[in-house]
Amino acid sequence: MESTEKNWRHCSSCKKAINYSTKYYECNVSTCTGKRTGYVFCSVPCWETHLPQARHRDGWAIEKKSPTFEQYLMELKSETGVDSVSKDSSSGRRLIVKPTPNVSLNSSLPEILVVVSKMKQYVKDKADMNTSADVADVLSHLIRLACDEAIDQARADCRKTLMARDFKSK
Repeated sequence: MESTEKNWRHCSSCKKAINYSTKYYECNVSTCTGKRTGYVFCSVPCWETHLPQARHRDGWAIEKKSPTFEQYLMELKSETGVDSVSKDSSSGRRLIVKPTPNVSLNSSLPEILVVVSKMKQYVKDKADMNTSADVADVLSHLIRLACDEAIDQARADCRKTLMARDFKSK
């Protein structure tokens, strides 16, 4: 699903480049055209090659036209809210640069990231102490900070998957 300035995408079957403003084919089944799968095909025979694995009861190819490069950039900006798309010169990979929001402890984030009952039970079992309600906010803030640092580490490694090794052990 990687786009470049030269071509829009690659055929999901034969991996041939599909250029901007050219005809391509999509499967009519929603699971094939979803955001995660996004199958596109350069020809009807390429579309037919995915049928044995897809096992559609009733499927057909829909002819479409790929967007222009400018339309693609506008779609990308509207979907992700990203203002700049740059190309990493060392690896030739495109990097989407998003600003990371700074979360302050006093901000009113609606979501608590810990299971409060489990945390309170742990403290009770470990030290026979009660836990104040505002401890969950502080722990959620610490989790956010740790996740932000780990996200930065994963981005530095050009990965989109956060792994245990991205967290600094103390």
